[in-house]
Amino acid sequence: MPAQKLKIHFIGIGGIGVSALAQYYLSKGHKVSGSDLVSSEITEALKEKGVKLFIGRHKAENLPKRVDMVIYSPAVSTDNPELKEAKKKETKYLSYPEALGELTKKYFTIAVSGTHGKSTTTAMIGLLLVKAGLDPTVIIGTKLKEFGDTNCRVGKSRYLVIEADEYMASFLNYWPKIIVLPSIEKDHLDYYKNLNNILKSFKEYIFHLPKDGTLVKNNDDKNIRKIIYTGNTCVYSLKQPEAKKLKKILKIPGEHNISNALAALTVARILKIPDRISFKALSEYKGSWRRFEEKKIKIRRNENSSRCVNLISDYGHHPTEIKVTLKAAREKYPEKKIWCVYQPHQYQRTYYLFADFVKAFKQALRPTQGKPQMDKIIITDIYDVAGREEKNIKKKVSSQKLVKAVKKNKVIYLPKEKILDYLKKNLSNFDILIIMGAGDIYTIANYLTEKH
Repeated sequence: MPAQKLKIHFIGIGGIGVSALAQYYLSKGHKVSGSDLVSSEITEALKEKGVKLFIGRHKAENLPKRVDMVIYSPAVSTDNPELKEAKKKETKYLSYPEALGELTKKYFTIAVSGTHGKSTTTAMIGLLLVKAGLDPTVIIGTKLKEFGDTNCRVGKSRYLVIEADEYMASFLNYWPKIIVLPSIEKDHLDYYKNLNNILKSFKEYIFHLPKDGTLVKNNDDKNIRKIIYTGNTCVYSLKQPEAKKLKKILKIPGEHNISNALAALTVARILKIPDRISFKALSEYKGSWRRFEEKKIKIRRNENSSRCVNLISDYGHHPTEIKVTLKAAREKYPEKKIWCVYQPHQYQRTYYLFADFVKAFKQALRPTQGKPQMDKIIITDIYDVAGREEKNIKKKVSSQKLVKAVKKNKVIYLPKEKILDYLKKNLSNFDILIIMGAGDIYTIANYLTEKH
């Protein structure tokens, strides 16, 4: 007897995780609708696939008259009119982590967790399983060209690979067979308050593993070393011989990506995937959307003049991510002039990690062997995340305060609307331009000009 086809409505469908789950249910033949405050390339792609979308203010009437399930983003508030309408109708409603958690119970789930490296490591593992013929389902927090430029691949096997977010302890909804931990650091302090609480949540999460489950952990990370797990544990480290081989074959730069590849290789070995398949797959990995994503472009100054620039778009929004990305850029382009345009993500993160951001930018501008990592840094206004900000925090922090605290003449503040003109006037031929942040700063690249 065929499975029942459901009508499922997603609130906050433009989110990178929620949109992936929407695609999963759509591929299974369910009827999907959804709403979000603003349109984006993600919502437009969903629309093209047949999802009925409501863009703008959330309204109760956006819910279909008959709906079997409502799935909502963790950023959605309890007074959201669509969510309230679902409760009024006594419709089954689940948060995105709860809905994904239900799937993890049905599959052999491999969950990648931690502060940094989740998306890249999830992508690598997913592609390794594909190359090995294991036909996994993959739900990831970025888009992959290998998956048709989407953040979801639906396979036919028992394997599910997911990016397991720690925000608001979302991962406590998941029940994986393998947990991968690339890093643990201070983040989301509006929720966790301190590192000790973060470690407590990770410890609780790890004990979701069954008796025959496995923890794959990065032994180079000091905070991960604090977590003791008495079950099956596989450790990886940059000190392993494979690290040198991976450095030679990886197309994406940076020591952090060698570490991510080691994590993927460790999972492959647990699943008995031959090394020859793993190394070939990793050597072919070209990176994912907004993870050190490179392309050559022409920036037009006027009708008769243009500049060839190498553009790097990156999602980094934590001080450590900034440090490793800018370091990787300088290592790849030792003689080039490198610019960074950075958009802080959330007032809360900027406030709680303010000193770490200052340190990261100071380090990037400090000369090393006669040349700094960055020649110029432009910091624009903080990206305000709807539903995830404390009003009193907004008065305490700003991009201007961040620039002032860095105290370097090579870092400046510019409002977003003035960045394009500034770049057009000041960039030179063959400069490297990094557009960085988890908000909407990446759209600047769309306006600069055509591809080279």
